[in-house]
Amino acid sequence: MVWSLVKILVFVVVVAAIGFGASALVDWDADIRIVFASVELTVAPLTMLVAILLLIPVSWLLLATIGLLAAIVRFAVGDDTALTRFFDKSRERRGLESFADGMVALASGEPRVALSKAYRAERNLGKPELTWILSAQAAEEAGDRDKSISAYKKLLEKDQTKFVGLRGILKLKLAGGDTETALKIAEKAFALKPKHEEIQNSLLHLQSKAKDWAGARATLSAKMKSRTLPRNVYSRRDAILALADAKQKIASGDEKAGSAAALAANRAISDFVPAAVLAAEIQTQAGAKRAATRIIRKAWESAPHPDLAAAFAAIEPDESPEQRIRRFESLVAKNPADPEAKMLMAELAIAAGDFPRARIAIGDLAENSPSVRSLAIMAAIERGQGSEDRVVRGWLTKALSASRGPAWTCDACGQLHSEWVPVCGNCDGLDMVSWKETEDATHAYPSTIGVLPLIVASQDSPKSHRAVEILRGSDDEFAGDRKSEKIQSSK
Repeated sequence: MVWSLVKILVFVVVVAAIGFGASALVDWDADIRIVFASVELTVAPLTMLVAILLLIPVSWLLLATIGLLAAIVRFAVGDDTALTRFFDKSRERRGLESFADGMVALASGEPRVALSKAYRAERNLGKPELTWILSAQAAEEAGDRDKSISAYKKLLEKDQTKFVGLRGILKLKLAGGDTETALKIAEKAFALKPKHEEIQNSLLHLQSKAKDWAGARATLSAKMKSRTLPRNVYSRRDAILALADAKQKIASGDEKAGSAAALAANRAISDFVPAAVLAAEIQTQAGAKRAATRIIRKAWESAPHPDLAAAFAAIEPDESPEQRIRRFESLVAKNPADPEAKMLMAELAIAAGDFPRARIAIGDLAENSPSVRSLAIMAAIERGQGSEDRVVRGWLTKALSASRGPAWTCDACGQLHSEWVPVCGNCDGLDMVSWKETEDATHAYPSTIGVLPLIVASQDSPKSHRAVEILRGSDDEFAGDRKSEKIQSSK
């Protein structure tokens, strides 16, 4: 209310002042005399006021004309003006339209059209970080590898697009099989974005394939810290990489560092068979037989395995067959019903020449869960007890169609391996090789005669020689039957 009153008073005062001034000019009888150089001009006050009021728009028009002329001159010499901005906006609009059309074409599965639109957008838009990305992706979709790499390399010139360029080139190098260059690129991309899951996985894959176990462990640690890998999976895979690193160091002659890494891997995962076997071998060689025995026992409780039996036998290489049976009985006491435990004790009994005991040890395993190994053992038992050849051959005939038994098999591609490896030799999968049953009839089954030298006492007893001959005969007959079967099938 008060403010409105004040505004009204001000308006009245201004109008009154203008009226008073106009009245004063009308009543002013004296003229205004202007002298400039030798020119003298006399005008009335009112005329002077009108001239001043007319001079203001004329002056503005004159200044605007001068400004326009100056802008034209600056445009001619290349300076930024309203006119250049007009043309720039028009060019930018055309560039954005081309870029949008290119993105639509790329999403529609028309990479060639997208590539053409990308080039047009690059000419008009003036934002290479956008158009280069579109060009690279379009060229990649079109199968033009050289153009795609060239566009991705341009992205390396700017910090904000450097990672995009590295990632694009990495994908192309991996697709082309150039893993050596891909590894270097992945390391650079990882340095820029260590929490990027795709780069982490690619780098870990390449480091594992290149057997850079130390680098792979560092990458694995980064995955765990960035929460792209569960802690339990990290612990297992870190132990696997540590074991692989240990084997590599031992092979290169650095036995001290290799032994330390192997023992650490076994402590991390006590039931991991390859780690337990290597750790037990290291302790056995160092004379720590009790420590080696503890390692094997702990692993055997969770995962009975022929390699553990071999390592356990190597702890006391000079014991007699009877002594070996007594020592192994304490090993299998925790899981005597396990198929591996049954076959192991049967083989030990055969090695000692105690065939009735071997039959008791294997029980009904060959009937209820037949495998090549269990059937071969039964054939050896029958031969050792003096059964007729037709009985022995009957067991071997069954083995022709029996399961090959468990083997080191890749969970990803199904590739079979003669021994455990950290990385599958077929698909390069890390931590994919596990000991499991397989239906593939072509893999090398765990032959009884192959296991026997590891569990038979290393002395010249007649019983030991007789056991070896019996098992060798069973295996040879089985191999002969397998050969006959292949010949018949080929006919």
